[in-house]
Amino acid sequence: MATDTFTAPATLGTSTETRVVKNFVDGEWVDSVTGETFENRNPADTRDLVGIFQHSNKDDVSAAVDAAKRAFAKWRLVPAPRRAEIVFRAAEILIERKEDYARDMTREMGKVLAETRGDVQEAIDAAYYNAGEGRRLFGPTVPSEMPNKFAMAVRQPIGVCGMITPWNFPMAISSWKLLPAIVCGNTCVIKPAQDTPLSTFNLVRALSDAGLPKGVINIVAGYGAEVGTPIAEHPDVRAVSLTGSSAVGRIIGGIAAKSFKHCSLELGGKNPMIVLDDANLDLAIEGGLWGAFGTTGQRCTATSRMIVQKGVYREFVERLVDRAKKLKVGNGLDETVHMGPAINARQLETDLSYVEVGKSEGAKLVCGGNRLDKGDYAHGYFMEPTVFTDVDPKMRIAQEEIFGPVVGVIPCDSFEDAIEIANGIEYGLSSSIYTKDVNRAFTAMRDLYTGITYINAPTIGAEVHLPFGGTKATGNGHREGGIGAIDFYTEWKSVYVDYSDKLQKAQIDRED
Repeated sequence: MATDTFTAPATLGTSTETRVVKNFVDGEWVDSVTGETFENRNPADTRDLVGIFQHSNKDDVSAAVDAAKRAFAKWRLVPAPRRAEIVFRAAEILIERKEDYARDMTREMGKVLAETRGDVQEAIDAAYYNAGEGRRLFGPTVPSEMPNKFAMAVRQPIGVCGMITPWNFPMAISSWKLLPAIVCGNTCVIKPAQDTPLSTFNLVRALSDAGLPKGVINIVAGYGAEVGTPIAEHPDVRAVSLTGSSAVGRIIGGIAAKSFKHCSLELGGKNPMIVLDDANLDLAIEGGLWGAFGTTGQRCTATSRMIVQKGVYREFVERLVDRAKKLKVGNGLDETVHMGPAINARQLETDLSYVEVGKSEGAKLVCGGNRLDKGDYAHGYFMEPTVFTDVDPKMRIAQEEIFGPVVGVIPCDSFEDAIEIANGIEYGLSSSIYTKDVNRAFTAMRDLYTGITYINAPTIGAEVHLPFGGTKATGNGHREGGIGAIDFYTEWKSVYVDYSDKLQKAQIDRED
């Protein structure tokens, strides 16, 4: 069992104590070799110091990879059902700590408590799912083309896996990567986002307390160039999984390609929600508000484009704007708040800059667009929910990922027009359509070129037992979640057992 993460006491939900969090390497909580640290502050109130974390470097990464490599020699031989039992116990621990971990996450990430509870719940769900996979990990058995010969394919682990995770779902996405990897017999080195490291540490703490052997998971905190890049470059890391921006994805993908590492990239999105004339508008507006402004629009699957047929366009816009103006913005620890802050000053600046872009392009700003910085907002990164209407599909605000509470409403003439607009971007992560016409719903399922499609629901809401990921510039074809994750974290080995007691030459020894 690992010793305590914290070198100073901390009271959850307050800033009266300073929490100092060390790296987790080879089952021990250790300082960075640099001797340097960085602060993790609440984006809703920057006076609130959530914790102090290690400002690590390449040497810390090397120590973590070495530990993971040593652990792999033993961990890969632990039967998969036994590995999975540890993950199952971690799920039970997460349930006990759900509220504390959700409050930690709201403080470090900003999203409202209802959402951070959901984030922890997603890690619980991922743990239960992957625990079940420990008794599956299916491979095919097939008939041989030769007599007295048996043929099958089995999964084998890859080795040391490196993970680089984002700040918007700091526990859920870490669980998507870590849990299938270890159930499959791999060991891991993970770099959490520097804006939200605590939630990943909380997840790994639960796994450690569940009995995970030392070295199976190692955490190195720090910044991308100093930690993320060395993880991808390390010769003993045989697989890399990144969730992040397209720009970073190109860098990590290029590094991985040089040494033929497995590489999973889950990148950007610009997700369309189509509303046809026959849609249930009450439902579409509820879904649109949740999809656009949930997590302050800081989701790769956020509903950032609403493509609305002209027959209901004006009514939809009026009702959407009326509801958006009533959303309460504030500190996510307040249970009456609907939308929290941007993650940091840089993201807020990006969000506000796109408001200026939209206005300069001729879109109509009908709601929001301003920073909130008075009174209770003075020490946070807050912005009004923002809606542009009469957006042209070729405008930058309709093409580029903003990652904030800014949505563009695009009029369309027909169902076919809506599909063309939806597909007319470089990304292909998520999509949705609101309609009562079953024929159009199924046509949309076929023709929307995205990795995820929802019918009569917004573009957010993925479940852990189905593959998650997208097409085009959204990634490189791999998937997280469900069987997609198992496929990424294993390699196939085909096995042939010849019990004929003679040499048989496949494709040669056959009687025509």
